[in-house]
Amino acid sequence: MQIEGLIPAIVQDVHTGSVLMLAYVNQESYDYMLAKGETCFWSRSRGRLWHKGETSGNVQRIYDMAFDCDRDTLLIQVEQTGAGACHTGSYRCFGDERGEFDIVESIFAQIKDRKANPVPKSYTNYLLDEGLDKVCKKVGEEATEAIIAAKNNDGPALVGEISDLTFHTLVLMFMQGVSPAEIKAELQKRHQVQGNLKDQNTKGAF
Repeated sequence: MQIEGLIPAIVQDVHTGSVLMLAYVNQESYDYMLAKGETCFWSRSRGRLWHKGETSGNVQRIYDMAFDCDRDTLLIQVEQTGAGACHTGSYRCFGDERGEFDIVESIFAQIKDRKANPVPKSYTNYLLDEGLDKVCKKVGEEATEAIIAAKNNDGPALVGEISDLTFHTLVLMFMQGVSPAEIKAELQKRHQVQGNLKDQNTKGAF
């Protein structure tokens, strides 16, 4: 694909669907992305190629690129690493609102990134290194602690324990090759609009 001049590029988080930023691409930066697999733009302020994350380390690994129907806008789906896409430190350039369920996808993406790019003293890397038995044990411990908090009617403690349980469950899912999308799809399948009493007895429905 030949690009004439500069065209806008919309960068989207492949895991959450959130729009991270808008930048500009020319032929040189497009060829760079095809070769390297990470986003690279033409910086109008610098007057040169700008490899995203070259100074911050918050690189964007490309999953897919597609032109729109007029071939004058590029959609780039990426896995965002580090703190986020914006130079202000925010996850995205349009404010940090990610949507109700996106934090789950973001944490899962970070677990994947920790596996590919280990970080010293990272708790996630510790769990991944210890293996399945350790993670299963942690899931069991956190579930028990959540039950104790509930029995004690301790709301703040329950929030914390369920958060711990969720995180360790996500690590377990990653280790077993189960994605949040699969869990959401199964929940959606079970969460049916039931019009009569007979439907309410459907196996697997909530």
